[in-house]
Formats: sequence, structure tokens, C-alpha cells
Amino acid sequence: MIRYSVSGIFSTMREAKVKGVSSLCTFDSNGESHILQSELASDSQRNSSLNVQFTPEIEKKYVHHVYDAIAPHFSSTRFAKWPKVANFLSSLPSGSLVLDAGCGNGKYLGFNPDCFFIGCDISGPLIKICADRGHEVLVADAVDLPYRTGFGDAAISIAVLHHLSTEGRRKKAIEELIRVVKKGGLVLITVWAVEQEDKSLLAKWTPLTQKYGEEWIGPGSPRARSPSSCTLESIPETEENGFGERKKDSGQSYMQSLQEITSQSESYSGASTDVKNANNQQEYFVPWHLPYHRAEVSGASACALANGLAKKDDKKGAVVYNRYYHVFSEGELERLVAGIDNAVIVDRFFDKSNWCIVLEKKL
Repeated sequence: MIRYSVSGIFSTMREAKVKGVSSLCTFDSNGESHILQSELASDSQRNSSLNVQFTPEIEKKYVHHVYDAIAPHFSSTRFAKWPKVANFLSSLPSGSLVLDAGCGNGKYLGFNPDCFFIGCDISGPLIKICADRGHEVLVADAVDLPYRTGFGDAAISIAVLHHLSTEGRRKKAIEELIRVVKKGGLVLITVWAVEQEDKSLLAKWTPLTQKYGEEWIGPGSPRARSPSSCTLESIPETEENGFGERKKDSGQSYMQSLQEITSQSESYSGASTDVKNANNQQEYFVPWHLPYHRAEVSGASACALANGLAKKDDKKGAVVYNRYYHVFSEGELERLVAGIDNAVIVDRFFDKSNWCIVLEKKL
């Protein structure tokens, strides 16, 4: 059971019904909220390798575990607000309830002082950073948001969907964002674009030769992430360091680990691979450099190094973690939304090498 205690701002909310789990949110006389979650996943859910709510191994290893490990350093680099996101939040009516799915370190939570915000993220360490800053937050998965239908007035998903490794999961995340807002509610989604303005970046990323489809999903919900034999622990946040997040990396050890993931996935389905050529490459590992002074080389990072989840770069004085990305092509977000009946696109734009859309819920 996971328990979070954060400052309560919604005195009328008493219970949230969540698919696959039971959640109870109570408030004491001081306005303190207590979120209790217990696993109630059915056997059929656990055994279904096609369910989009079950997380592929590549996301567990190269998204969830990595962000858990780098959370404080990642947070220290995330403070600037994108103007387009800021404009969207500033345009919302006073009193709006905004749901931030994949809130990271919470840099947009509370941005508009006339609105109320609730954030969620799959990374417990990032959520702790948000909670320590006084935000209303909880650990949750983007494909299974823990809010009742029509709960919020608006929702945002900033740089999140590109970490989901199958089209089904990406579409499900969009459907969840639409589900949790009221009729007439707006949803802003931004994702990394394959059409990067700085073309040199693509050469610094490690391309993956395999496209992950629904058949690659193995059993196990992110809410019940099995404890690894070696936990990747976060390092306390300190001063900002000059290391950027997109550095060159050979990715050899990661490709070896990827082969292990493939072997495990094939045991579930016997699926064949879909090799992508250089002209339509969209699957990448993007490195994150965690400086040695921010890493516990003798502990968690040493374990990550041994398991192939990280590598040392003595020249840069950093432990390098690779993060999975599916970068979006032009029109891809629109195609995902095309099959969703209860929402329409009211705006679309390209901003800072990101594809962005704004949806309005119609039903």
C-alpha cells in the first residue's frame, strides 16, 4: 500500500474510482489529504499481454528506472517554462482545475495562481520533489489516470507521450486525458518531433532497430513494479551542473540489454521484428549524463552499470543513462486523435522541435 500526504485543496473530493485499483482520498480538519491505494488487479489483467495498461520492459528499464535514478539532477535542470504552455495555462478561466499528467518536478503546477492544479507522474522520486514543494500530487500512470470522468476543467501532457513505446499506449494516454476533463474542457499535448531544428542532435542519439508493438508488452503493471534486485536510488538535489542532457553515446551496452528485453518479450508472443530504416527512424535512446559528484558510484549507480542500465564516461565525469524516446513525425498526433470520437483539434503547432496540439472535449 502506498500512502501520500500532501496539502488538500479540494474539500469536496472524497473518493476517486480508478481502473484496476481502489483509491480513497480523505481530508482531515486541517485540510490534509491522505491518498491510499491498494492493488486490486484481476488475474485476467495480469495475464493479458495485449492490455495497453501493462508496461513494456523497455519503458520500465529505460524510462521509469532511469527517471527514478536521475530525478534530483533532472529536476535541477527543469525550471524554464515554455511560452506556449505558459500562454495556455494563463488563458484558462479563474477557478479552473488543471490536471498535469506526467508533471515531472512540477514546474507548471501552480503556474496560474487563479487555477487549482493536481499533478501525477510515474516516478516516485519526482513526485516527492513536487510534494516537498507543497504541490498536490500522486504517483500514477499516464495510460490509467486516477481521476473520475469529467473531473478537471483542463489537462496538460508536456513531453510525456514520446516515452510510451507502442501506438496503443500513446493513443490510450490521449484518451485518458480527454476522459478526465469536462465537456468543453481543453487538453494540451506536446511531444518531441523527429523533425528536430538542430539536425546534429539526431546523430548524437542511439537509433533502435526494433519497433515495439502491442505484442512486445509483458506482464506487470507499473503500479506494481516488481522490486529489482538492485534499486536505482536518487541522489540528493544539490547545485546545478553544466552537463547537458543530449550527449553522444555509443549505446553498445544498451543494445545488449535491449536484446535481453527482446528475448523476454518473444517468450510471451513469439512476435517478429519490424526493422525501421534510416529514413523513417523514430525510436531512439537519448542519453542523460549524471555527473559523478551526483552519483553513488559505489552503490546504486554501480549496480546500474553492472546491469547495463548505465555506463561510465570518464572524459565527461559522468554516469550515462539512456532514456527511451519515440519521436513523433508531422501529423502523427493528429492521426492518433482521428479515431477518438469525443474530441476535436482546436489548435496545432510546431514549437521548439515539438509537435503540439490542443483538443476540446465535445461529449
